[in-house]
Amino acid sequence: MSIEFIKMPDIGEGIAEVELVAWHVQVGDLVAEDQILADVMTDKATVEIPSHVAGRVVSLDVAVGQVVAVGTAIIHIEKSAPARKEPDNNAITPIATSIPEVSTPVSPPSATPAVAKVAPVVAPAATPPAPVATAPVPQPALATAEPGAHPIAAPAVRRRAWELGLDLTRVTPTGPAGRITHADLEAAQAGASQPGVGGRPRLREVAEDHEQAIPVIGLRRKIAQKMQDAKRRIPHFAYVEEVDVTELEALRAQLNAQHGQTRGRLTLLPFLIRAMVLAVRDHPEVNARYDDEAGVLTRHSAIHLGVATQTDGGLMVPVIRHAQTLDLWACAAEVLRLAEAARSGKATREELTGSTITLTSLGALGGIVSTPVINHPEVAIVGTNRIVERPMFKNGLVVARKLMNLSSSFDHRVVDGMNAAEFIQQVRGYLECPATLFID
Repeated sequence: MSIEFIKMPDIGEGIAEVELVAWHVQVGDLVAEDQILADVMTDKATVEIPSHVAGRVVSLDVAVGQVVAVGTAIIHIEKSAPARKEPDNNAITPIATSIPEVSTPVSPPSATPAVAKVAPVVAPAATPPAPVATAPVPQPALATAEPGAHPIAAPAVRRRAWELGLDLTRVTPTGPAGRITHADLEAAQAGASQPGVGGRPRLREVAEDHEQAIPVIGLRRKIAQKMQDAKRRIPHFAYVEEVDVTELEALRAQLNAQHGQTRGRLTLLPFLIRAMVLAVRDHPEVNARYDDEAGVLTRHSAIHLGVATQTDGGLMVPVIRHAQTLDLWACAAEVLRLAEAARSGKATREELTGSTITLTSLGALGGIVSTPVINHPEVAIVGTNRIVERPMFKNGLVVARKLMNLSSSFDHRVVDGMNAAEFIQQVRGYLECPATLFID
Protein backbone atom coordinates (compact mmCIF):
# COMPACT_ATOMS: atom_id res chain seq x y z
CA MET A 1 0.00 0.00 0.00
CA SER A 2 1.21 3.53 -0.78
CA ILE A 3 -0.23 7.02 -0.59
CA GLU A 4 -0.60 8.95 -3.86
CA PHE A 5 -1.48 12.64 -3.97
CA ILE A 6 -3.15 14.15 -6.99
CA LYS A 7 -2.19 17.69 -7.92
CA MET A 8 -4.23 20.35 -9.63
CA PRO A 9 -3.27 19.76 -13.28
CA ASP A 10 -2.14 22.42 -15.72
CA ILE A 11 -5.28 23.16 -17.73
CA GLY A 12 -3.29 25.20 -20.24
CA GLU A 13 -3.74 28.62 -21.86
CA GLY A 14 -1.65 30.28 -19.16
CA ILE A 15 -4.13 29.54 -16.35
CA ALA A 16 -2.31 29.80 -13.01
CA GLU A 17 -5.16 29.12 -10.56
CA VAL A 18 -8.64 27.65 -10.54
CA GLU A 19 -11.58 27.36 -8.17
CA LEU A 20 -12.75 23.98 -6.91
CA VAL A 21 -16.53 23.99 -7.23
CA ALA A 22 -17.56 20.39 -6.43
CA TRP A 23 -16.22 17.13 -5.00
CA HIS A 24 -17.62 13.88 -6.42
CA VAL A 25 -16.00 11.67 -3.74
CA GLN A 26 -15.71 11.64 0.05
CA VAL A 27 -13.09 10.39 2.49
CA GLY A 28 -13.23 6.59 2.63
CA ASP A 29 -14.70 6.16 -0.87
CA LEU A 30 -13.17 3.62 -3.24
CA VAL A 31 -12.27 5.21 -6.56
CA ALA A 32 -11.37 3.63 -9.88
CA GLU A 33 -8.78 4.81 -12.32
CA ASP A 34 -10.08 7.64 -14.55
CA GLN A 35 -13.05 8.22 -12.20
CA ILE A 36 -14.02 11.89 -11.92
CA LEU A 37 -12.94 13.29 -8.56
CA ALA A 38 -13.84 16.98 -8.71
CA ASP A 39 -14.99 19.90 -10.86
CA VAL A 40 -12.92 23.07 -11.14
CA MET A 41 -13.76 26.33 -12.84
CA THR A 42 -11.86 29.03 -14.64
CA ASP A 43 -13.24 31.84 -16.80
CA LYS A 44 -16.73 30.28 -16.68
CA ALA A 45 -15.46 26.97 -18.10
CA THR A 46 -15.89 23.90 -15.89
CA VAL A 47 -13.24 21.18 -16.08
CA GLU A 48 -13.47 17.68 -14.59
CA ILE A 49 -10.44 16.29 -12.70
CA PRO A 50 -10.02 12.50 -13.05
CA SER A 51 -8.03 10.10 -10.87
CA HIS A 52 -4.93 8.48 -12.35
CA VAL A 53 -4.87 5.76 -9.67
CA ALA A 54 -7.31 3.34 -8.06
CA GLY A 55 -7.66 3.13 -4.32
CA ARG A 56 -9.34 4.62 -1.25
CA VAL A 57 -9.68 8.35 -0.55
CA VAL A 58 -7.59 9.28 2.49
CA SER A 59 -8.14 13.05 2.58
CA LEU A 60 -9.65 15.94 0.63
CA ASP A 61 -7.11 18.75 0.93
CA VAL A 62 -9.08 21.56 -0.73
CA ALA A 63 -12.50 22.87 0.29
CA VAL A 64 -15.31 23.63 -2.15
CA GLY A 65 -15.07 27.27 -3.19
CA GLN A 66 -11.32 27.48 -2.52
CA VAL A 67 -9.06 28.96 -5.20
CA VAL A 68 -5.85 26.99 -5.61
CA ALA A 69 -2.77 27.28 -7.79
CA VAL A 70 -1.87 24.78 -10.49
CA GLY A 71 0.33 22.07 -8.97
CA THR A 72 -1.29 22.13 -5.53
CA ALA A 73 -2.13 18.73 -3.99
CA ILE A 74 -5.90 18.47 -3.75
CA ILE A 75 -6.52 14.85 -2.67
CA HIS A 76 -4.64 11.90 -1.17
CA ILE A 77 -5.49 8.36 -2.25
CA GLU A 78 -4.23 5.09 -0.78
CA LYS A 79 -3.38 2.87 -3.72
CA SER A 80 -4.69 -0.66 -3.61
CA ALA A 81 -3.53 -3.70 -5.54
CA PRO A 82 -6.17 -5.52 -7.56
CA ALA A 83 -7.99 -7.91 -5.24
CA ARG A 84 -7.45 -11.60 -6.00
CA LYS A 85 -10.69 -13.49 -5.98
CA GLU A 86 -10.45 -16.63 -3.80
CA PRO A 87 -12.67 -19.61 -4.57
CA ASP A 88 -15.55 -19.96 -2.18
CA ASN A 89 -15.86 -23.62 -1.19
CA ASN A 90 -19.00 -22.90 0.78
CA ALA A 91 -20.79 -21.33 -2.16
CA ILE A 92 -24.11 -22.95 -2.98
CA THR A 93 -24.85 -23.53 -6.61
CA PRO A 94 -28.35 -22.30 -7.41
CA ILE A 95 -30.76 -24.87 -8.83
CA ALA A 96 -32.71 -23.81 -11.89
CA THR A 97 -36.47 -24.02 -11.48
CA SER A 98 -39.43 -23.12 -13.59
CA ILE A 99 -40.37 -20.22 -11.32
CA PRO A 100 -40.51 -17.00 -13.40
CA GLU A 101 -38.18 -14.17 -12.39
CA VAL A 102 -39.86 -11.52 -10.24
CA SER A 103 -38.59 -7.95 -10.11
CA THR A 104 -38.36 -6.93 -6.45
CA PRO A 105 -38.11 -3.26 -5.46
CA VAL A 106 -34.79 -2.38 -3.85
CA SER A 107 -35.05 -1.18 -0.27
CA PRO A 108 -32.95 1.77 0.96
CA PRO A 109 -29.55 0.75 2.40
CA SER A 110 -29.33 0.23 6.16
CA ALA A 111 -26.64 -0.50 8.74
CA THR A 112 -27.58 -4.21 8.97
CA PRO A 113 -27.67 -6.26 5.76
CA ALA A 114 -31.11 -7.61 4.99
CA VAL A 115 -31.62 -11.38 4.74
CA ALA A 116 -33.60 -12.46 1.72
CA LYS A 117 -36.50 -14.82 2.43
CA VAL A 118 -37.03 -17.52 -0.17
CA ALA A 119 -40.53 -18.88 -0.53
CA PRO A 120 -40.79 -22.70 -0.85
CA VAL A 121 -41.81 -24.13 -4.17
CA VAL A 122 -45.37 -25.49 -3.92
CA ALA A 123 -46.73 -28.00 -6.37
CA PRO A 124 -49.83 -26.97 -8.27
CA ALA A 125 -53.00 -27.69 -6.33
CA ALA A 126 -56.37 -28.68 -7.60
CA THR A 127 -57.86 -25.44 -6.41
CA PRO A 128 -56.29 -22.05 -7.10
CA PRO A 129 -54.26 -20.72 -4.16
CA ALA A 130 -55.48 -17.78 -2.19
CA PRO A 131 -54.11 -14.44 -3.36
CA VAL A 132 -51.06 -13.32 -1.47
CA ALA A 133 -51.16 -9.83 -0.02
CA THR A 134 -48.27 -7.73 -1.26
CA ALA A 135 -46.62 -5.01 0.73
CA PRO A 136 -46.88 -1.49 -0.67
CA VAL A 137 -43.97 -0.63 -2.94
CA PRO A 138 -41.78 2.00 -1.29
CA GLN A 139 -40.95 5.17 -3.17
CA PRO A 140 -37.44 4.61 -4.62
CA ALA A 141 -36.57 8.28 -4.90
CA LEU A 142 -36.88 9.19 -1.23
CA ALA A 143 -34.78 7.86 1.60
CA THR A 144 -33.95 8.85 5.11
CA ALA A 145 -30.30 9.88 5.32
CA GLU A 146 -28.13 8.79 8.19
CA PRO A 147 -27.41 11.48 10.80
CA GLY A 148 -24.58 13.72 9.67
CA ALA A 149 -24.65 12.40 6.07
CA HIS A 150 -23.57 14.93 3.48
CA PRO A 151 -25.19 14.51 0.05
CA ILE A 152 -22.93 14.69 -3.00
CA ALA A 153 -24.36 16.85 -5.79
CA ALA A 154 -23.13 19.34 -8.38
CA PRO A 155 -23.94 23.05 -7.84
CA ALA A 156 -26.55 22.97 -10.61
CA VAL A 157 -28.27 20.01 -8.94
CA ARG A 158 -28.25 21.76 -5.55
CA ARG A 159 -29.76 24.88 -7.09
CA ARG A 160 -32.48 22.84 -8.79
CA ALA A 161 -33.23 21.02 -5.53
CA TRP A 162 -33.59 24.36 -3.76
CA GLU A 163 -36.00 25.58 -6.45
CA LEU A 164 -38.07 22.40 -6.10
CA GLY A 165 -38.01 22.54 -2.30
CA LEU A 166 -36.32 19.15 -2.02
CA ASP A 167 -34.14 18.06 0.89
CA LEU A 168 -31.06 16.42 -0.67
CA THR A 169 -30.58 14.22 2.40
CA ARG A 170 -33.89 12.54 1.50
CA VAL A 171 -33.04 11.89 -2.16
CA THR A 172 -31.64 8.50 -3.12
CA PRO A 173 -28.56 8.95 -5.33
CA THR A 174 -28.06 6.80 -8.43
CA GLY A 175 -24.96 8.47 -9.86
CA PRO A 176 -21.37 7.27 -9.50
CA ALA A 177 -19.89 7.38 -5.98
CA GLY A 178 -23.31 8.18 -4.51
CA ARG A 179 -23.76 11.36 -6.53
CA ILE A 180 -27.25 12.87 -6.84
CA THR A 181 -28.30 13.60 -10.43
CA HIS A 182 -31.07 15.67 -12.02
CA ALA A 183 -32.96 12.43 -12.73
CA ASP A 184 -32.92 11.67 -8.99
CA LEU A 185 -34.49 15.05 -8.29
CA GLU A 186 -37.25 14.41 -10.83
CA ALA A 187 -37.93 11.00 -9.30
CA ALA A 188 -38.01 12.50 -5.80
CA GLN A 189 -40.40 15.22 -6.90
CA ALA A 190 -42.71 12.69 -8.54
CA GLY A 191 -42.66 10.48 -5.44
CA ALA A 192 -43.31 13.27 -2.95
CA SER A 193 -47.10 13.24 -2.66
CA GLN A 194 -47.41 14.65 0.85
CA PRO A 195 -47.00 18.37 1.53
CA GLY A 196 -43.69 19.17 3.14
CA VAL A 197 -42.07 15.84 2.16
CA GLY A 198 -39.87 16.51 -0.85
CA GLY A 199 -42.26 19.04 -2.38
CA ARG A 200 -42.49 22.71 -1.52
CA PRO A 201 -44.83 23.16 1.52
CA ARG A 202 -47.78 25.52 1.53
CA LEU A 203 -47.10 28.87 3.15
CA ARG A 204 -49.76 28.47 5.85
CA GLU A 205 -48.18 25.16 6.91
CA VAL A 206 -44.80 26.75 7.67
CA ALA A 207 -44.55 28.54 11.00
CA GLU A 208 -40.76 28.39 11.42
CA ASP A 209 -38.13 30.76 10.12
CA HIS A 210 -35.10 28.81 8.95
CA GLU A 211 -31.97 30.55 7.70
CA GLN A 212 -29.83 29.03 4.99
CA ALA A 213 -26.26 30.19 4.36
CA ILE A 214 -25.43 29.66 0.69
CA PRO A 215 -21.76 30.04 -0.25
CA VAL A 216 -21.27 32.09 -3.41
CA ILE A 217 -18.87 29.86 -5.32
CA GLY A 218 -18.18 28.62 -8.81
CA LEU A 219 -19.99 30.26 -11.69
CA ARG A 220 -22.10 32.39 -9.33
CA ARG A 221 -18.93 33.85 -7.82
CA LYS A 222 -17.54 34.58 -11.31
CA ILE A 223 -20.78 36.33 -12.28
CA ALA A 224 -20.81 38.38 -9.07
CA GLN A 225 -17.21 39.48 -9.55
CA LYS A 226 -17.75 40.37 -13.21
CA MET A 227 -20.95 42.33 -12.57
CA GLN A 228 -19.37 44.21 -9.70
CA ASP A 229 -16.32 45.00 -11.79
CA ALA A 230 -18.47 46.18 -14.71
CA LYS A 231 -20.62 48.49 -12.58
CA ARG A 232 -17.62 49.83 -10.69
CA ARG A 233 -15.55 50.54 -13.79
CA ILE A 234 -18.10 51.53 -16.43
CA PRO A 235 -20.36 54.61 -16.34
CA HIS A 236 -23.44 53.08 -17.99
CA PHE A 237 -25.54 55.14 -20.38
CA ALA A 238 -28.97 53.55 -20.92
CA TYR A 239 -31.08 54.09 -24.03
CA VAL A 240 -34.56 52.63 -24.73
CA GLU A 241 -36.37 52.69 -28.06
CA GLU A 242 -39.71 51.23 -29.19
CA VAL A 243 -39.70 49.08 -32.34
CA ASP A 244 -42.65 48.02 -34.49
CA VAL A 245 -41.92 44.38 -35.35
CA THR A 246 -45.26 43.58 -37.02
CA GLU A 247 -43.76 43.16 -40.50
CA LEU A 248 -40.74 41.32 -39.12
CA GLU A 249 -42.93 38.80 -37.29
CA ALA A 250 -45.01 38.27 -40.45
CA LEU A 251 -41.83 37.61 -42.45
CA ARG A 252 -40.50 35.25 -39.79
CA ALA A 253 -43.76 33.26 -39.79
CA GLN A 254 -43.68 33.00 -43.59
CA LEU A 255 -40.05 31.83 -43.68
CA ASN A 256 -40.73 29.22 -41.00
CA ALA A 257 -43.79 27.95 -42.90
CA GLN A 258 -41.80 27.59 -46.13
CA HIS A 259 -38.39 26.46 -44.86
CA GLY A 260 -38.84 25.46 -41.22
CA GLN A 261 -38.87 21.72 -41.94
CA THR A 262 -35.75 21.73 -44.13
CA ARG A 263 -33.59 24.61 -42.87
CA GLY A 264 -34.73 24.95 -39.26
CA ARG A 265 -37.07 27.36 -37.55
CA LEU A 266 -36.07 30.98 -37.01
CA THR A 267 -36.50 32.83 -33.74
CA LEU A 268 -36.28 36.60 -33.41
CA LEU A 269 -32.58 36.48 -32.43
CA PRO A 270 -31.08 35.88 -35.92
CA PHE A 271 -32.92 38.94 -37.24
CA LEU A 272 -31.66 41.06 -34.32
CA ILE A 273 -28.12 39.83 -34.86
CA ARG A 274 -28.33 40.64 -38.58
CA ALA A 275 -29.62 44.15 -37.81
CA MET A 276 -26.80 44.75 -35.33
CA VAL A 277 -24.19 43.50 -37.80
CA LEU A 278 -25.44 45.90 -40.48
CA ALA A 279 -25.64 48.86 -38.07
CA VAL A 280 -22.11 48.25 -36.75
CA ARG A 281 -20.69 49.03 -40.21
CA ASP A 282 -21.68 52.68 -39.75
CA HIS A 283 -20.99 52.72 -35.99
CA PRO A 284 -17.71 50.86 -35.37
CA GLU A 285 -17.34 52.64 -32.03
CA VAL A 286 -19.81 50.22 -30.40
CA ASN A 287 -17.99 47.09 -31.59
CA ALA A 288 -14.96 47.59 -29.38
CA ARG A 289 -13.16 46.62 -26.18
CA TYR A 290 -11.78 49.23 -23.79
CA ASP A 291 -8.71 48.57 -21.66
CA ASP A 292 -9.17 51.34 -19.11
CA GLU A 293 -5.97 50.45 -17.26
CA ALA A 294 -3.83 50.92 -20.38
CA GLY A 295 -6.10 53.66 -21.75
CA VAL A 296 -6.50 51.88 -25.11
CA LEU A 297 -9.73 51.44 -27.09
CA THR A 298 -9.56 48.59 -29.63
CA ARG A 299 -12.12 48.62 -32.43
CA HIS A 300 -12.73 45.34 -34.25
CA SER A 301 -13.63 44.83 -37.90
CA ALA A 302 -14.89 41.31 -37.15
CA ILE A 303 -18.06 41.04 -35.08
CA HIS A 304 -17.73 38.41 -32.37
CA LEU A 305 -21.21 38.67 -30.89
CA GLY A 306 -21.89 37.36 -27.39
CA VAL A 307 -25.36 35.96 -26.72
CA ALA A 308 -26.32 35.98 -23.02
CA THR A 309 -27.63 32.50 -22.11
CA GLN A 310 -29.28 31.42 -18.87
CA THR A 311 -28.09 28.07 -17.49
CA ASP A 312 -28.77 26.11 -14.31
CA GLY A 313 -25.55 27.49 -12.85
CA GLY A 314 -26.11 31.10 -13.88
CA LEU A 315 -25.67 33.49 -16.80
CA MET A 316 -23.10 32.61 -19.47
CA VAL A 317 -22.17 34.44 -22.68
CA PRO A 318 -21.13 32.11 -25.52
CA VAL A 319 -19.70 33.89 -28.55
CA ILE A 320 -20.76 33.74 -32.22
CA ARG A 321 -17.47 34.18 -34.10
CA HIS A 322 -17.58 36.36 -37.24
CA ALA A 323 -21.32 36.92 -37.04
CA GLN A 324 -21.06 39.19 -40.10
CA THR A 325 -20.43 36.11 -42.29
CA LEU A 326 -23.56 34.16 -41.30
CA ASP A 327 -26.98 34.15 -42.93
CA LEU A 328 -30.17 33.86 -40.90
CA TRP A 329 -30.26 30.05 -40.74
CA ALA A 330 -26.55 29.64 -40.06
CA CYS A 331 -26.87 32.23 -37.31
CA ALA A 332 -29.90 30.43 -35.82
CA ALA A 333 -28.04 27.10 -35.85
CA GLU A 334 -25.01 28.63 -34.15
CA VAL A 335 -27.14 30.26 -31.44
CA LEU A 336 -28.81 26.91 -30.74
CA ARG A 337 -25.51 25.00 -30.69
CA LEU A 338 -23.80 27.43 -28.33
CA ALA A 339 -26.81 27.64 -26.00
CA GLU A 340 -26.94 23.84 -25.69
CA ALA A 341 -23.18 23.67 -25.08
CA ALA A 342 -23.41 26.31 -22.35
CA ARG A 343 -26.38 24.68 -20.60
CA SER A 344 -24.79 21.22 -20.69
CA GLY A 345 -21.46 22.54 -19.38
CA LYS A 346 -19.62 21.51 -22.56
CA ALA A 347 -18.82 24.99 -23.87
CA THR A 348 -15.08 25.51 -24.34
CA ARG A 349 -13.00 28.46 -23.18
CA GLU A 350 -12.75 29.63 -26.79
CA GLU A 351 -16.55 29.65 -27.08
CA LEU A 352 -16.98 31.72 -23.91
CA THR A 353 -14.41 34.49 -24.42
CA GLY A 354 -13.48 37.20 -26.89
CA SER A 355 -16.85 38.83 -27.62
CA THR A 356 -16.83 42.41 -28.96
CA ILE A 357 -20.52 43.27 -28.43
CA THR A 358 -23.33 41.43 -26.64
CA LEU A 359 -27.02 40.72 -27.25
CA THR A 360 -29.22 39.77 -24.30
CA SER A 361 -32.85 38.70 -24.24
CA LEU A 362 -35.25 37.44 -21.58
CA GLY A 363 -37.75 36.22 -24.15
CA ALA A 364 -41.34 36.24 -22.93
CA LEU A 365 -40.11 37.44 -19.50
CA GLY A 366 -38.46 40.49 -21.04
CA GLY A 367 -40.73 43.00 -19.35
CA ILE A 368 -41.21 46.52 -20.66
CA VAL A 369 -37.79 48.04 -19.95
CA SER A 370 -34.52 46.64 -18.62
CA THR A 371 -31.04 48.03 -17.92
CA PRO A 372 -28.54 45.40 -19.07
CA VAL A 373 -25.04 45.43 -17.59
CA ILE A 374 -22.20 45.78 -20.09
CA ASN A 375 -20.00 42.71 -20.51
CA HIS A 376 -16.65 44.25 -19.51
CA PRO A 377 -14.38 45.12 -21.33
CA GLU A 378 -16.92 45.64 -24.12
CA VAL A 379 -18.55 49.05 -24.55
CA ALA A 380 -22.11 48.16 -25.66
CA ILE A 381 -24.89 45.69 -24.99
CA VAL A 382 -28.29 45.48 -26.70
CA GLY A 383 -31.25 44.01 -24.81
CA THR A 384 -34.68 43.02 -26.07
CA ASN A 385 -37.96 43.10 -24.19
CA ARG A 386 -41.10 41.11 -24.82
CA ILE A 387 -43.35 41.71 -27.82
CA VAL A 388 -46.82 43.07 -27.02
CA GLU A 389 -49.73 43.89 -29.31
CA ARG A 390 -51.05 47.40 -28.74
CA PRO A 391 -53.17 49.93 -30.65
CA MET A 392 -51.29 52.72 -32.41
CA PHE A 393 -51.93 55.35 -35.05
CA LYS A 394 -50.84 54.44 -38.59
CA ASN A 395 -51.87 56.49 -41.62
CA GLY A 396 -54.58 58.20 -39.58
CA LEU A 397 -56.11 54.95 -38.38
CA VAL A 398 -55.92 53.11 -35.06
CA VAL A 399 -54.55 49.66 -35.80
CA ALA A 400 -53.15 46.77 -33.79
CA ARG A 401 -49.35 46.50 -34.05
CA LYS A 402 -46.72 44.26 -32.45
CA LEU A 403 -44.31 46.43 -30.49
CA MET A 404 -41.08 45.67 -28.69
CA ASN A 405 -38.59 47.79 -26.76
CA LEU A 406 -34.84 47.70 -27.24
CA SER A 407 -33.14 48.43 -23.90
CA SER A 408 -29.42 49.02 -24.36
CA SER A 409 -26.43 50.23 -22.35
CA PHE A 410 -23.22 51.91 -23.50
CA ASP A 411 -19.90 52.85 -21.92
CA HIS A 412 -20.26 56.61 -21.71
CA ARG A 413 -16.50 57.10 -21.50
CA VAL A 414 -15.97 56.08 -25.12
CA VAL A 415 -19.47 56.09 -26.69
CA ASP A 416 -21.30 59.42 -26.81
CA GLY A 417 -25.05 59.54 -26.26
CA MET A 418 -25.74 60.71 -29.81
CA ASN A 419 -23.71 57.87 -31.33
CA ALA A 420 -25.51 55.36 -29.12
CA ALA A 421 -28.92 56.72 -30.12
CA GLU A 422 -28.01 56.72 -33.83
CA PHE A 423 -26.84 53.11 -33.61
CA ILE A 424 -30.09 51.93 -31.99
CA GLN A 425 -32.19 53.98 -34.43
CA GLN A 426 -30.41 52.26 -37.30
CA VAL A 427 -31.09 48.84 -35.77
CA ARG A 428 -34.71 49.89 -35.40
CA GLY A 429 -34.87 50.88 -39.08
CA TYR A 430 -33.65 47.47 -40.22
CA LEU A 431 -36.14 45.65 -37.99
CA GLU A 432 -39.14 47.77 -39.03
CA CYS A 433 -38.32 47.31 -42.72
CA PRO A 434 -37.08 43.71 -42.75
CA ALA A 435 -36.42 43.64 -46.51
CA THR A 436 -33.38 45.86 -45.88
CA LEU A 437 -31.82 43.09 -43.75
CA PHE A 438 -30.95 41.25 -46.97
CA ILE A 439 -29.28 44.19 -48.73
CA ASP A 440 -25.51 44.48 -48.22
